[in-house]
Amino acid sequence: MSELIKDLKWRGLLYQTTSEENIEKLVNEEVVSLYCGTDPTADSLHIGHLVPFLVLKRFQEYGHRPVVLVGGGTGMIGDPSFKASERDLISKEQLDKNVEGIERQLHKIFDFDKGEETDAILVNNYDWLKDISLISFLRDYGKHVGVNYLLAKDAIQSRLETGISYTEFTYTIIQAIDFAHLNQHNNVKIQVGGSDQWGNIVSGIDLMRRTHGITDTEGLTIPLVTKADGSKFGKSEGGNVWLDPEKTSPYEFYQFWINQNDEDVIKFLKIFTFLSKNEIEALEDSVKTEPHLRKAQNALADEMTKLIHSEEALQEAKNISKALFSGDIKSLTTDQLRDAMKEAPSATVSNEDLNLVNVIVEAGISPSRRQAREDITNGAIYVNGDRQQDVNYVISDNDKLDGEFTVFRRGKRKYTVVSYN
Repeated sequence: MSELIKDLKWRGLLYQTTSEENIEKLVNEEVVSLYCGTDPTADSLHIGHLVPFLVLKRFQEYGHRPVVLVGGGTGMIGDPSFKASERDLISKEQLDKNVEGIERQLHKIFDFDKGEETDAILVNNYDWLKDISLISFLRDYGKHVGVNYLLAKDAIQSRLETGISYTEFTYTIIQAIDFAHLNQHNNVKIQVGGSDQWGNIVSGIDLMRRTHGITDTEGLTIPLVTKADGSKFGKSEGGNVWLDPEKTSPYEFYQFWINQNDEDVIKFLKIFTFLSKNEIEALEDSVKTEPHLRKAQNALADEMTKLIHSEEALQEAKNISKALFSGDIKSLTTDQLRDAMKEAPSATVSNEDLNLVNVIVEAGISPSRRQAREDITNGAIYVNGDRQQDVNYVISDNDKLDGEFTVFRRGKRKYTVVSYN
């Protein structure tokens, strides 16, 4: 067995294959071109999209060539795979914007221009799908795909009761055309996808066999990533964890990974990072023998933040975390504080009486005026990182960061963001 296949199996990244033996033969005998695609349903990928692309990158690390597809064409149709209802159609202008955002992120993940045979190739299926006429589609492709064949697909069967349009019904044929096109023009022989893409992948293989007699193409899928409790991985309290730093800041991204629990962290190190087997096994030992050090979580957060953002973004995220942990938030900029406090409790208080006692009671920081005075005199209240022990202190404009909010801390690490009306 090749080292690549061994590595994929050890990491738990092989779910279904059309033929593991044939895939093994391909990777042993040639520099294989393989592809994975995503439809630009938003202007950013989120971490749920990452796993198939990272598998593609693993192939690149072992000397093969990734072809990365952004579906500017299929995005105009909508993949029905295991979706509960019909997708809303996206305008061409929005799709173009989404494609541009996703392409920028893919350039951070893959090596595109090192001048080597394994350089990744970025393609947009709009470039070839836009030229297919309705007559060509029906004669050249539709004639080779039976309705019964499509109805047998799990992704389509699951929608028959709630309804599926002819547009989404034909999606699997469109994606099959992609595989055939990439095989003819880029010698792509393997398609990689999530487990929900199995039906689309085998449709492409079947279409190539029927239309061009091609029999040396294969497919593999990756299992759905779940947490130890069985829940789906990839969401934070605020929703999707995006790769776009404007949607999910590097600090938030870093925090998502560092807060993974002991039951999940080794699994995620295997799936998402490029640390070696020996490195991950050493971290696994640390989880068992010294879990309080959280070495595995730190490694996971470091590796993922560097991969998706940069070393500089990682250091900034760690500096913010250190400042919050120590309470020294004065070292942070206002923008860094905004990022750091997104998940903190917040409150709005009246501008009429900004005596410190009134403010922290109204904001729910202290439960009563008596407790508030006690907290202040005991040194438990901090205003923008400064301890404040004067019960007669009045919040001034100087305490309002950007003229809008103040960060209060009660005790060691209980932060509250207060704004004013």
